[in-house]
Amino acid sequence: MSAKFAFVFPGQGSQTVGMLDAWGDHPEVVRTLVEASEALGEDIGALIKVGPKEQLDLTTNTQPVMLTAGIACYRAWMAETGLVPAAAAGHSLGEYTALVAAGALSLAEALPLVRFRAQSMQQAVPVGVGAMAAILGLDSAAVIEGCAAAAAATGEAVEAANFNDPKQTVIAGTKAGVDKACELLKAAGAKRALLLPVSAPFHSSLMKPAALALQARLATTEFAALQFPVINNIDVAAVGDAAGLRDALFRQAFGPVRWVEVVQALKAQGIQHVLECGPGKVLAGLAKRVDAELISATVLDPASLTEARALLG
Repeated sequence: MSAKFAFVFPGQGSQTVGMLDAWGDHPEVVRTLVEASEALGEDIGALIKVGPKEQLDLTTNTQPVMLTAGIACYRAWMAETGLVPAAAAGHSLGEYTALVAAGALSLAEALPLVRFRAQSMQQAVPVGVGAMAAILGLDSAAVIEGCAAAAAATGEAVEAANFNDPKQTVIAGTKAGVDKACELLKAAGAKRALLLPVSAPFHSSLMKPAALALQARLATTEFAALQFPVINNIDVAAVGDAAGLRDALFRQAFGPVRWVEVVQALKAQGIQHVLECGPGKVLAGLAKRVDAELISATVLDPASLTEARALLG
């Protein structure tokens, strides 16, 4: 019998031009790209294959493209192994990928929703007004404190947005607020404070206008029963009913990603193997830093799929 495992799905930042090339003409990957292109009325396969990078990195493209790539890898896994995860989760945008994998939404339903989410987020804060930064080497309590001090000193918005691992927290807010917080946090002992190449302050209160637009769109979105639990970002809870899913996705847009707790919640369910499904290796690395006992791997191409399958026994 195979070991109990969970899938985690990456968010923005893991996209690269050609990220599905290694799959060649795998039928599930080809099918997913055709489906995505039809749902959005453009050639998603070409955008992934040839870019250009500047287009791929636009939030309005990145979010649907990462959803597509994650589902392509998930379908390839299911076709090759037939092994269903005991649970799933996704980092920020990845939560939508997890819900598609679990059957709550079809890919064709999720893609326009995710593009709308991306457009709303970009429109909420003009490019250059907001910022995000990764704070390394400080625990989350110190980061929260530093953000509060920076907000008090400047009158600007700045908050902890992603709790990624015990010593890595991403902050978000206005550019002035984030700059001040970085200065204070470095003085408080942070090893590094790195501004991130993003176009909006995701998961901060500045995203509230985007969240309200998304809430209206979610109100008309139907959700089917989940085939396995999905641990959400905002409450670190597995919600199954449509009203609960809508509410969690609404609040997720302007609330923090509690990733450390999400990984801990997966382990509390008896899961020892965490497989990152989709491009990149960020979440597999974070899982190990959250809990060294967890065994993590990736499913991003045929070779890694084979390795991950063997790992499960």
